[in-house]
Amino acid sequence: MTLSRLYLIGMPGAGKTTLGRALATAFELPFRDLDEEIVRAEGRSVADMFRAEGEAYFRQREAAVLRELVTQHPRLVLATGGGTPCFHDNLRVLLETGLTLYLAVAVPELVQRLQHAAQARPLLAQLPDPAALEARLSETLAAREGFYDQAPLRCAAPTCTVEAVQHLLATYQASA
Repeated sequence: MTLSRLYLIGMPGAGKTTLGRALATAFELPFRDLDEEIVRAEGRSVADMFRAEGEAYFRQREAAVLRELVTQHPRLVLATGGGTPCFHDNLRVLLETGLTLYLAVAVPELVQRLQHAAQARPLLAQLPDPAALEARLSETLAAREGFYDQAPLRCAAPTCTVEAVQHLLATYQASA
């Protein structure tokens, strides 16, 4: 089994883009970040989309751009947005067209990673302090974990490295 498409899912701040870039290099595959592709397609930021049209519009664009990427790229490492698998049957698309990896990161670690960048993220921008950020992330993870847990591969921080993913893939492919 040759790896052609690898999708990374998980919470905001899980490291999907950073690890995805490294995995793309290691596997000699193109890399795409779904949010970056949406911004390119729309010609405006995710925050601007949320502000002007709301989350429902963004989620529709996200689903459309995801399907375009899958159609256009038979080989790909894709870092999805944190909510991508939870809307518009996107998880089914991911599971049916490639191998999906859930980057699992504990909420306290997410708070550390996101507390200084939360203002740039539309669903976190209005939170007043780290306690509110932690509460929102806990609530969001609880709502999304049932989607994330459907990924056939799971890698937990802080030990989720390129080497750890390569080992996971080898084990998965040997058992398939």
